[in-house]
Amino acid sequence: MPPCHPPRFRLSGMSAAETLDARGLLCPLPVIRTQDRVKGLPPGTIVEVLATDVGTLHDIPAWCRVHGHEVLSMMDQDGVNLGPAGDEAGTAPQGIKAGSEICIRLRVGA
Repeated sequence: MPPCHPPRFRLSGMSAAETLDARGLLCPLPVIRTQDRVKGLPPGTIVEVLATDVGTLHDIPAWCRVHGHEVLSMMDQDGVNLGPAGDEAGTAPQGIKAGSEICIRLRVGA
């Protein structure tokens, strides 16, 4: 399977320190697995979550807002931006197909 973030879409100077493969898992498991992975990581760590449940485009940004983490990017397997990061994150775009690979990058907060 191709990488979620083709090189031209990688955030400059930021490689994921942790990658969580939540592909094939349905809500709420991607969020639970993300929470488990983030627990104990130092602030500033970049985590890349790979998922196929389009609900993660809403659920993980909402979880980040509640827990003080920052969404850096949300893209599909072709590198198409799936929505804004930060406070505006969390709305699944029109036309994304169920089962499409999604990559959400987040920065662990304090």
